[in-house]
Amino acid sequence: MPLRDGRLSHDIDPTDRPPQDACGVFGVWVPADQASRAEVSKLTYYGLYALQHRGQESAGIAVSDGSRIVVFKDMGLVAQVFDESVLNTLRGHIAVGHCRYSTTGSSTWENAQPTFRSSDAGGLALVHNGNLINTPELAERLEPGVLTATTDTEVLTALLATHGDGGALAAARQILPATRGAFSLAFMDEGTLYAARDPEGIRPLVLGSLEDRGWVVASETAGLDIVGARFVREIEPGELVAIDGDGVRSERFAEARPKGCLFEYVYLARPDTTIAGRSVQATRVEVGRRLAREHPVEADMVIPTPESGTPAAIGYAEASGIPYGQGLVKNSYVGRTFIQPSQTIRQLGIRLKLNPLREAIEGKRLVVVDDSIVRGNTQRAIVAMLRDAGATEVHVRISSPPVSWPCFYGIDFATRAELIAGNLSVEGIRDSIGADSLGFISLDELISASHIAKDNLCRACFDGVYPIPVERDARGKHLLEVTR
Repeated sequence: MPLRDGRLSHDIDPTDRPPQDACGVFGVWVPADQASRAEVSKLTYYGLYALQHRGQESAGIAVSDGSRIVVFKDMGLVAQVFDESVLNTLRGHIAVGHCRYSTTGSSTWENAQPTFRSSDAGGLALVHNGNLINTPELAERLEPGVLTATTDTEVLTALLATHGDGGALAAARQILPATRGAFSLAFMDEGTLYAARDPEGIRPLVLGSLEDRGWVVASETAGLDIVGARFVREIEPGELVAIDGDGVRSERFAEARPKGCLFEYVYLARPDTTIAGRSVQATRVEVGRRLAREHPVEADMVIPTPESGTPAAIGYAEASGIPYGQGLVKNSYVGRTFIQPSQTIRQLGIRLKLNPLREAIEGKRLVVVDDSIVRGNTQRAIVAMLRDAGATEVHVRISSPPVSWPCFYGIDFATRAELIAGNLSVEGIRDSIGADSLGFISLDELISASHIAKDNLCRACFDGVYPIPVERDARGKHLLEVTR
C-alpha cells in the first residue's frame, strides 16, 4: 500500500505479494590511500543494485572517512534514492549499504537502514538481513526512550553502541551471543568494517576481495560480481569478522549450527548467485528435472511464469521431452511504482504484469511452471488468462513443496491462515486455481537437489519444523510498535 507521502506502492495487487526477503546488505573496506580512486559509495551503490531483489522499500549507505560516519537513506529503490550528486558527497574508505523489505517494523524512513548510533567510543552504522526472535528480551536491556525506530535492527544497533566501552568489537563479543534468530550483519565504526552471521547461518553472507587490498561483504555472490570482487568464502555461521589496515581477522562468538534457508534456492537468491559452492541456477534446473519425474503429464509445451519459474521450466522440459516455449510476456517495469493503480486499472489484474502470447498457446496443452504458491491469487489469474487465450489444458507444476507455515527468520510470509497450503489439500488448491492438474516437488527431492544435508537446512515454511523456537510474544511485524 502507498505510504502517506504517496511515493511508493506494492505490486498491482497488494494482497498477493510474492515472498519478500528482509533485505540485502553490502559492505566495503579499502585502504585509506585508495579511497579517492575506489569510491566506496559507488561500489556500494552498484552492490545494492545487484541485491535490489532482496528489498525494495528503502535504501541507504553509510560512509566513514576515518574520522566520522555520514549516513544517507530514503524510501524507494536504490536508483531512486541515490544519484551522482548524492554519491559524490559520501566520501571515505569504508561503507555499508542496505536495501530493505520490512519484516519487523513498518516501512517508514525511521526504520530504513543503515541504522546509526553515536557514543563516547564513536559512531556505529549497521545493516541487517534477517529477523531476530528475541527482540523484546533484547529491548529490555535498553533504557526507556533510547529507541528512535521500531525495528529489531535498531535494538541491536543501540545495544552495540551502549555496550561499546571497549569499542564495537568488544560490544559485538558481548551482545551477539545473546542475540537469537536470523542475522547477517555488516557494520562499521570509523576505522573498521565488521561482518557477522548468526550461529544457524539462516541468511547468506559472503566475503570477497578487491584489487589493491580491498574487501567486500555481501548477501550474495552476485553482489561481489558486479563490483569486480573475487569470491573468497562464505562468512561462517557464528563467525565475527573484522577488516581494517591489519587485514581480515576472524573469531567465533558461537558454535556453528548450520540451518541455511532452503527457500533461497527456490526463490530468494538470484540465479547467478552461488550458495555452498553450487550455482542457484543449476539447482533450480535440477529441481525442474526432478519435478518432471515426480509429476509427469502429457502436454504440448512447457512454459514458465517469468522470471521466477524459468530455470525449473527448462529442467522440466529437458526431463519430460516436452518442448519449452514462451507463453507469457512479463512487463519488466511493473513492481514498484510512484503511482497507486486505480481500482479500474487494478481490475486488469495480472495483465499489468503478464500477457499471454496467444499464437503460441492457442489450442495447446500447457505445463505452467512456477516457483511457489503463497495465496494462490496469481496462479488463479494466470490459469484463467491462459484459458481465455485458447489453451485447451493448463497443468501447473510448482518447484517447491507447498508453503504451509509462516517464516519468522526474515521472509515476510503471510500468517498460516492466509497461506493457501495452510488451509487446503493439493487437490483443494488445484480446484481453487482452476488447473487441470497440480504437482509440487516433494521436500525430499528439493533438498536432494540442493546438495546440502537435510539437517543443515531450515525447512520451516514447508514442514513447520523451526530450528530456533519462537515465543509467541516475539512474533509479529509490529511488535515494537505495539509496545511503544
